[in-house]
Amino acid sequence: MRIGAVILVLLAFVLLSFGFGSGEVSPVVVLRYLFGATELPDREHVEMVLWSLRLPRILGAVLVGACFGLAGALLQTITRNRLAETDLLGINGGAALGVVAGMAYVGAATATEHMLAAFVGALGGTLAVVVVARRGGETSSPLRLILAGLAIASVFQGVLGFILLEDQNHLDRYRFWVLGSLAGVRTSQLAPALAGAVPGWVLAVATVRGCAALNLGDEIAENLGHRPGRTRLLAVLSVALLTGTAVSLSGPVVLLGLVAPYAARHVERDRMGRFLLCSALFGSGVLVVADTLCRTIVRPYEAPASVLVALVGAPLLIHIARSPRPLAALDR
Repeated sequence: MRIGAVILVLLAFVLLSFGFGSGEVSPVVVLRYLFGATELPDREHVEMVLWSLRLPRILGAVLVGACFGLAGALLQTITRNRLAETDLLGINGGAALGVVAGMAYVGAATATEHMLAAFVGALGGTLAVVVVARRGGETSSPLRLILAGLAIASVFQGVLGFILLEDQNHLDRYRFWVLGSLAGVRTSQLAPALAGAVPGWVLAVATVRGCAALNLGDEIAENLGHRPGRTRLLAVLSVALLTGTAVSLSGPVVLLGLVAPYAARHVERDRMGRFLLCSALFGSGVLVVADTLCRTIVRPYEAPASVLVALVGAPLLIHIARSPRPLAALDR
């Protein structure tokens, strides 16, 4: 029932988002069109704005938000760390570096090529963090993962800056893309992005039972017949696919993977599958609302959606960090 309410709220946000944005079509005209009004001024213009400009952007926000929300929930689950998030662990930085390196050195230009480059970068960033944070044969502690992620992200940022200084042709394009905006999303980009997201979702579903067992501890999970190493590997691959897909479509949206699981935990925290689904839904809802506000608060200009998400996520990060056990295992 609670998940049904979350879905209804998301649909309401999507409908509201149709009423605002580029094209100078008012919300009243949009509502009249959607409810079947036959007499509309310049109907062809209304249809072009809604289906060619606003719909791809809204679908992109839903897809990107779901990817970041689910990726954040998976990371927090397998590390048992409420601060785990794709940006804090350097995964966004790896995906961004993959896209820029692909554009500069391989000539990546299409949406599919950007997605593949972002996936390679995200996977490389994830593996780099795990290797750096691991000491001997010990499991990486939450604090060590965060510190390793910040260090790896700094390295990626330095390498990325070097590439951009070396290849000025991609600098202006990167400046727009790295802000985390959905302004450039087009219909032709959605199919390749969906092709990357679906395997990530499938892998996430495959880890549900294993992730639920990990909450009880590795030893108990093994006694129940699960393989913690295999579960974490599948989850890491899922996170890399989801992050690569999202970053290739919108650029890095910081802290969305922190905000969505935090909200989902207040709706569904006892059943792993429902928690992951709620995180994806909240990620979509937050990004749709953020993108809608960005199109309206500074008209005729617009702000990147990631700015508003960061304004929500930064205080939340401070709140979690100041809590009595900020790096403790998740309470479920």
